[in-house]
Amino acid sequence: MKKFLFIFGLLCSGLSQTNAQGLSVAPPSYGVSSRSEIYSIPSLTISDSQFLQGDNQGKAVTVGGVLRYPPNPTKVSSKLPVVVLVHGSSGIGANLDYWSNTFLAQGYATFNLDSFTGRGLKVLGPNQAQLGRLNMILDTYRILDILKSNPQIDPKKIVLMGFSRGGQATLFASNQRFHQLWNQSGLDFAAYIPFYADCSTQYIGDEITTGKPIRLHHGIADDYNPIVPCRAYVERLKAKNQDVQLNEYPFGPHAFDSPIGKNPPVPSTNAQTVRNCKIKEESPGQLINLATGKLFQYTDACVERNPNVGSDVEATKIATQKIAQFLEGLFSKN
Repeated sequence: MKKFLFIFGLLCSGLSQTNAQGLSVAPPSYGVSSRSEIYSIPSLTISDSQFLQGDNQGKAVTVGGVLRYPPNPTKVSSKLPVVVLVHGSSGIGANLDYWSNTFLAQGYATFNLDSFTGRGLKVLGPNQAQLGRLNMILDTYRILDILKSNPQIDPKKIVLMGFSRGGQATLFASNQRFHQLWNQSGLDFAAYIPFYADCSTQYIGDEITTGKPIRLHHGIADDYNPIVPCRAYVERLKAKNQDVQLNEYPFGPHAFDSPIGKNPPVPSTNAQTVRNCKIKEESPGQLINLATGKLFQYTDACVERNPNVGSDVEATKIATQKIAQFLEGLFSKN
């Protein structure tokens, strides 16, 4: 497989980091990678409408990813579990370094996806229309194609975890309809862990998932992607007996797990938020702004700017403990 020539700062990020308060958010045993492999990932750039209709007549692109191996692999099996990490609208940031190093310390491999560089993008916050929000789901499925051929990775123990836009991708990558449309790998993720995902869009059939565990993490203070729509979506999933839990944090501003986040939170300058939008797929591929009855666009009046981002050391600590316990139980089952 061709190695990808992207340069990622995360390759040399093994040291403990501190947040703006000077408090370490690293666990006592903070991991480093014993080896890293950089991969090219063939994918497509398509509109959300194309994604929802299974239309693959998009632009062929190559995105990137870094597979990192732990120095002391977990003993749960002869092959390695791996956590796939999906960045948000600002690209790969300090929070992905934090989580990757945390999982390495626990003996798990990590795969950090870069959905932007290969598409000529850096950040999307001020102009979310530059990339359809569902493209990153397709990218994650393509990672399964790569990992299934790796003899060191356990194909039954691949977990997907994402943040903000990547959290939305993680949440809806669990959708059974989307798997049938786009996942050709023959594998499924063992679990989905979305952080502060946008839950404002309702898709046709989105209450039916692959049946694998979904564990959302969201702060009540988040005014970028508010928690209320996620509560409603989780209730709809539970009504269909899906394996889902929403972990709520009393503060937890958007991006609360970033080691370099500010406290108190600060505006994400000019970033777009759909916090006051209600969007629904009325017919296949047609995402309707329910306030206007027309196709949703990022120029709609419901789209606002300058939501806040910030850190929450306590929420990060608790989330880290919860996820460690969850993964230990998940990976010990098989």
